Amino acid sequence: MPEQSSPLELAEGDPFGPHNLPYGVFSTPDRPGEQRVGVRIGSHVLDAGAAATALGSPYAQLLAQPDLMPLLAAGRTAWSDVRRALTAWVTVPAHRADIEPLLHPVDSVTLHLPYRVADYVDFYASEHHATNVGRIFRPDGDALTPNWKHLPIGYHGRAGTVVVSGTDVTRPSGQRKAPADPAPVFGPSVKLDIEAEVGFVVGTGSEQGRPVALADFREHVFGLSLLNDWSARDIQAWEYVPLGPFLGKSFATSVSAWVTPLEALDAARTAPPARDFPLLPYLDDTDEEQPGGFDLRLSVAINGQVVAEPPFSTMYWTAAQQLAQMTVNGASLRTGDLYGSGTISGAEPAQRGSLLELTWNGRDPLELREGKRTFLEDGDTVTMTAWAPGPDGIRVGLGEVTGRIVSAP
Repeated sequence: MPEQSSPLELAEGDPFGPHNLPYGVFSTPDRPGEQRVGVRIGSHVLDAGAAATALGSPYAQLLAQPDLMPLLAAGRTAWSDVRRALTAWVTVPAHRADIEPLLHPVDSVTLHLPYRVADYVDFYASEHHATNVGRIFRPDGDALTPNWKHLPIGYHGRAGTVVVSGTDVTRPSGQRKAPADPAPVFGPSVKLDIEAEVGFVVGTGSEQGRPVALADFREHVFGLSLLNDWSARDIQAWEYVPLGPFLGKSFATSVSAWVTPLEALDAARTAPPARDFPLLPYLDDTDEEQPGGFDLRLSVAINGQVVAEPPFSTMYWTAAQQLAQMTVNGASLRTGDLYGSGTISGAEPAQRGSLLELTWNGRDPLELREGKRTFLEDGDTVTMTAWAPGPDGIRVGLGEVTGRIVSAP
């Protein structure tokens, strides 16, 4: 029989090769109650803590943990050092005898929420999305509000309802009132929507009262994940005046099980769109050394059928500007803070990151194999995937975030 190849011998161009190495948390069937930090390599997960222990690494204490919190809190120097060590462990042939027994097939493990979400903030940073929403709800007025191009607009969500990919999403109930209805009614949402986003994970916290500058973005943000900001549009429409999103958003937010370090995305850095107005100094990134945008290519599927491919490179406000805005009043960061980019939409109809836009608030239903859809029905499964350009033309895989809608209780 031919000798079996090593799990570390990956096909050329594997999006989860040594150039990527995203972090997650997993458990195995034989030890279901024991969560461990893992790093994805190809179609396997490396038990990072066990590897560090086996190789006598000084990073064993950071990696032999039930979640990513100690690593996140360790700071940028530690993040870089650990990444270099992991790269060596999975590429240097001399380490194979120690590393191979610690690899688990991805499809054989259970993936968990990889960090404890401290605070959750969501933004509204795509000009195409904001313009579409404005045209839907204010057809006779200005599509964008007067402040939109002067600061990143956001709102505070509920950290306790952030769930890992694969978790079912229960249809929320609440008050809703259509314009022609004489009074509000209570019941399950009939306009349950998706929002294709990217979530940024804060590692190092900051001192209260001291804003975080644009240049310090990479000192605080560890990496990113895909994010689906589920939205009950009918509940949201009735409740949001004058204080903004509340119950229409806070019932569930799904994130990928994998956190891709920012260092894996250096080749995907790109300039954001041209700004139409001069920005105040704390948001002005014209002289920053690195471009603030990321060239991420998303794909959104409902029941396995792709309905949109939003491009992250079109986002008007960058993650660094969002972090600066989030702290400019002196608000502090904590390890495990998560902030969402806001819905990602491009200029073309097939690049819209929400059903609100794709169906123009129900006017133009989507044709799916199961039938027409304006908004989500019970049993629908939404899956978002993404990739980014990597070194030497190799793609960086960003995993997936998926969720199935189950009926309201």
